[in-house]
Amino acid sequence: MRQSLSGRVLGVFGVLLVAAVVTSQPGRADMTWHVQVGAQSKDLGRQALAFLPNEIWIHVNDSITFRSAVDEPHTVTFMIAGQMRPINFMAGCGGNPPFTVPPLVVNGSKCVSTPPLNNGDTFTIQFTQTGNYKVVCLLHPDMTGTIHVLGEAAPLPHEQAYYDQQADDQADHVLSEADHDGHSHEGNWQHAVSHSITVGDGEILANGGGKSTAALMRFTDSTMTIQVGDTVEWVNHDPATPHTITFGTEPPDPALPFPSGDVTLDADGARHATLNHPGQSTHSGFIAAPPEEVPTFATPPLAPFNVSRFRVTFKKRGTYPFICALHDGLGMKGQIIVK
Repeated sequence: MRQSLSGRVLGVFGVLLVAAVVTSQPGRADMTWHVQVGAQSKDLGRQALAFLPNEIWIHVNDSITFRSAVDEPHTVTFMIAGQMRPINFMAGCGGNPPFTVPPLVVNGSKCVSTPPLNNGDTFTIQFTQTGNYKVVCLLHPDMTGTIHVLGEAAPLPHEQAYYDQQADDQADHVLSEADHDGHSHEGNWQHAVSHSITVGDGEILANGGGKSTAALMRFTDSTMTIQVGDTVEWVNHDPATPHTITFGTEPPDPALPFPSGDVTLDADGARHATLNHPGQSTHSGFIAAPPEEVPTFATPPLAPFNVSRFRVTFKKRGTYPFICALHDGLGMKGQIIVK
């Protein structure tokens, strides 16, 4: 395991709060609000990919300090109207550098994005123009929120205690939705596959402020015993989060979305590899369903994201450990025992 922007850092349970001082009096001092992002269970397996709360009201010239307190990295990104989300999150806002260097100011005239934030990282962003701003995470497409920036004399609709309670309630709700057992065995390929493992699980939640994803970062049946010659199928049940099935040596980060050279395609489009002995390496590439709508010009770069099944046939006895190369730091690991 290596540390990277792919989601491999250590942290503690993150129940997230928004801290702010609310006033509606003109001539007040500009305020700084503190927003923490994401929530997770103690074992790191359940992740709330969310801004908590995902809708707040502030005054113009106020600032928000965003702080990460979870193991899964996130960006805090404000794109301009009509801008398309980049296919590669490392492209950030598409400039040089791709991510914005502090101090960060949002006024709707240009894209502003933090780099992926790891546990404890903070960025402060000031809002200098009234308006309604959509905040997104570039790593997680269904993680959005809204910042309402009102004039200095406008009353704010909620007090601090309301936001604190809302953050707690949303975190508890999203984490509870991620608490699935995930034991779902599909019989779609029974003639060749008698063993199935669910790769993660998830649910997209929505409210008036935006969307959040409840994600289970685990393999079900993480230890499975099979016979020589059997084939195991991994199926990603998460509607938004990609995963990998990686045996042996991990590929470098730039190669993570793509399968290793030994992987072939079955007739139904699933990826397939054969392991002839323990210790042999193979890598599924990203296993994830494609977005519902894809611009024609964006189709080739999205090719790594259009397969949700990976199969491996095992030819020799032994123990075959495997991981998700994106989320092994969260404990997403397993093994196949071949007898």
